[in-house]
Amino acid sequence: MFKKRYGFFSLMVFLVMGSCLSDASDENGQDLSTSGDAVFLLIDEDSIDNGNEPNNFSDVDVNDQIARIGLRDQLRFFKQNVGSRIDLYTGQVGDEGWFALTSIPNRWVNAGPTENGLRNYLAPGPGLGSPNVDDDREVLLDEIPNVIPLRATALKMLVGQTVLAVVYDSDISINYSPIEGNLKGENLGIVAFRVIEVRERVDGSSSSLPVVSIEIMDADLVINRNMVLFSNVPRPSSSSEPFDIRPPSNVNSPEFIDAN
Repeated sequence: MFKKRYGFFSLMVFLVMGSCLSDASDENGQDLSTSGDAVFLLIDEDSIDNGNEPNNFSDVDVNDQIARIGLRDQLRFFKQNVGSRIDLYTGQVGDEGWFALTSIPNRWVNAGPTENGLRNYLAPGPGLGSPNVDDDREVLLDEIPNVIPLRATALKMLVGQTVLAVVYDSDISINYSPIEGNLKGENLGIVAFRVIEVRERVDGSSSSLPVVSIEIMDADLVINRNMVLFSNVPRPSSSSEPFDIRPPSNVNSPEFIDAN
């Protein structure tokens, strides 16, 4: 009789433990899974930097003291505050802080060390942040097509999405017609978060873009998810048009494609 009871008890413990593991969340309900998609973005100093409002991060909070070309360490504040909710500003029209890639250049695919161009950028591969045969870390980072600055409508479309972003220590400059970006420059590292809310900024300048509320996630886990690109992101026609600073009540559903 004892053996039967012991066996039943062991089975129940096993099932409970298995259920907990399959939930892949911690005691705070934070998602610890590496499955599912993550939207890949780029963020520059107009959103995350030391001294920036509304968070007034220190240089250590955002890895500013170790910033370098190709840095892919998680930002210290984000690593230490997984599960916390914070607000981020997103720049202004013509000087945006968030950007989406809608395609991956073939030169990134060919750079190695993998056959996936975005993974090569995240590694980073030669010419994508690490030295190539000519000791050039940035040869593949200029004139990148389809780097799209995000204004109010695009930001609103990301509500509910999980994001992984590489953070730059300076401005990401954009040219229009055709639209392309310069991704050279030092990096602060990577961050991951879930977009909770997008709302109009009422305490900034007349061209300030929305405030985005995020829930911080562990970038060291999220980076292992399937990376997708924001394929139907609204494309600005110029640095000033459209003057899209107020999140609309209704937006189109976002569409994503696997990053190659």
